[in-house]
Amino acid sequence: MSESRVLVIEADAARAEVLRAVLEFIDYRASVVADAGELTLAAQKPQDWLAVIVGDSPQDSLDAFVAWLRRDRRHPPLIVLQPQHEALLNRYGLDASACLPLDVPVRYAQLTEHLKRAGLLQMEQEIGAKRLNGPSGNSTAIRRVRKLIEQVAAFDTTVLITGESGTGKEVVARAIHDRSVRRDQPFVAVNCGAIPSELLESELFGHEKGAFTGAITARRGRFEMADGGTLFLDEIGDMPLPMQVKILRVLQERTFERVGANRSSHCDVRIIAATHRNLEDAIVKGAFREDLFYRLNVFPIETPPLRERTEDLPLLIEDLIQTLERGGHGSVRLAPDAVHALRSYHWPGNVRELSNLIERLAVLHPRALVDAASLPKRYCLDAPLAAPATAAMADSAGEHYYGTTSIAAMLPPPEASLVSSALSLGDLPAEGMNLKDHIEAIELSLIRQALAQAGGVVAHAAKLLNTRRTTLVEKLRKYGLTREAGNDIELAS
Repeated sequence: MSESRVLVIEADAARAEVLRAVLEFIDYRASVVADAGELTLAAQKPQDWLAVIVGDSPQDSLDAFVAWLRRDRRHPPLIVLQPQHEALLNRYGLDASACLPLDVPVRYAQLTEHLKRAGLLQMEQEIGAKRLNGPSGNSTAIRRVRKLIEQVAAFDTTVLITGESGTGKEVVARAIHDRSVRRDQPFVAVNCGAIPSELLESELFGHEKGAFTGAITARRGRFEMADGGTLFLDEIGDMPLPMQVKILRVLQERTFERVGANRSSHCDVRIIAATHRNLEDAIVKGAFREDLFYRLNVFPIETPPLRERTEDLPLLIEDLIQTLERGGHGSVRLAPDAVHALRSYHWPGNVRELSNLIERLAVLHPRALVDAASLPKRYCLDAPLAAPATAAMADSAGEHYYGTTSIAAMLPPPEASLVSSALSLGDLPAEGMNLKDHIEAIELSLIRQALAQAGGVVAHAAKLLNTRRTTLVEKLRKYGLTREAGNDIELAS
């Protein structure tokens, strides 16, 4: 682990010993070499170290050492003893923020501060590396998204990211930017639905001084801010029609005018747009321009809802807890039965809702182990009373696999009998009934009838039920229907 490992390059034996003693006193593991050439560089990776303290060493050895560092963008920061700092910085053109000067004689407070800064830089690099990989998870749906990110990142192709709110569309957009040749240029995000329509044009294109009341100075817009980089137009489905016309022109000609200007400006930006709306439906309703849709929809990527990839829950929970810990917002752990219960929840708010839940649990149960009984009630309503008999946990990688069972098998008597009489809408029994289970049983029965009439074709069944195909697919997954036992009805799409 690199968290506490510090490499010291110092030819002066006495000073090297002082540095070793100080580092070990403040609980860092020090490795000392007198010559950078003594390192077996091929056997090590730069990120194996939290920081490298550089003192006296032959110039040829330093040349080889810096070349080794540059093999990986995520190399550790250098803490350089004076007076070598300026010479090293100028000779190799190193980033000043990752090349820190250390006074001689060494002062404990300054060294400690530099090491803390190195830890923060390492944390930022780890976050950046995760962002580079895109959404967390190992499900088939997420692997497909990551493959699409990798395929499109190298091109300046316009990308349209669709998916429900909270599924991580901006994470996908940032991953595309971070993998592209524009990664060292700005990534500028703007939420088109959060800005009043009368201000959106100024926000995107900027304005000149005096263009309207209150415009006391000229202002750059988001297109200018993103010049050379990537502009992320989030919730573009909420953009008013007059602005859609102007965005279309920018996409076609790569030019725009500030509000109040009489000349055009050129912009070199890559456009990535995102929306939770069905733009094809919006076109039919006249709320979205068809020509703009085709300009945006060059390379579509759909982010899956969390309920369709619940196998990713353990990894997502781990990532969210680590994010809390890094931000100093506490920590919490979830017991296996709690994770199992969360798998049965429908997750209308997707990953954003999961993030909020983890933060809430960290406040309510700081650094405690939270079991299913301690979860908020809404997250346990849809959970089976006990783990299904086919549930299994564990392979060598520590992944969790849970089997599925029918709705009837999950329900205790007398609710289970409702499945066989789902459409019985008579009087309320004297002993009462479970309304939620009764409604689900009716829905389940109607879905089965529609599938039977449609020969098992989901698209046709959705038309019979006057619902969208994607909505029906979600309900099939909710009820664990992939094949009707005994009927040989394959739920083909």
